[in-house]
Amino acid sequence: GTICSAEALLRWRHPERGLIPPNRFIPLAEESGFIEQIGQWTLREACAQMKAWQSEGMPLDQVAVNVSPRQFRKAGLVEFIRTCVQEAGIAFGCLELEITEGLLMEHATTVEGMLDELDGMGIGIALDDFGTGFSSMAYLQRFPVHTIKIDRVFVEGLGRSADSHAIVAAVIAMSHALGKNVIAEGVETAEQLA
Repeated sequence: GTICSAEALLRWRHPERGLIPPNRFIPLAEESGFIEQIGQWTLREACAQMKAWQSEGMPLDQVAVNVSPRQFRKAGLVEFIRTCVQEAGIAFGCLELEITEGLLMEHATTVEGMLDELDGMGIGIALDDFGTGFSSMAYLQRFPVHTIKIDRVFVEGLGRSADSHAIVAAVIAMSHALGKNVIAEGVETAEQLA
């Protein structure tokens, strides 16, 4: 019942077109390469905002930031993240990076060392949208994933679909058995929360 962490989410408010949802501009930014600049800006801003919240006495443990596969392919990402955290003056454990299953599947050998290095610094790693991609259990053994995020498509079905209930219950039980944190995305009702 209390706020304990936050996630940095990008929204684009265009002066003429109004609010443009991320599913419209993120793929274009990814394709064009502009996602690298957006991602760097987001990481810096999220770390600075975390420091501001801490200075105001807000009891937040972490801020989570989505990192695109393209960012992970760029040399120097780990050092850039280290610099952002140090410049903001927050502990490394105050930052959590959200990655997708696709990144692990497509670039396993490339990202494994980077994730190990980030984990060694104390930065949290979350597997976003779990259950919508390839959901290989091997990822949970091989990579230093601290948090599993259950996709909202399963959460929305709670109370209406026995399948959704079974999937959510299984993911929670498996994650807890592996010592992982679990976040359910899009909880909006008391029934879903229960």
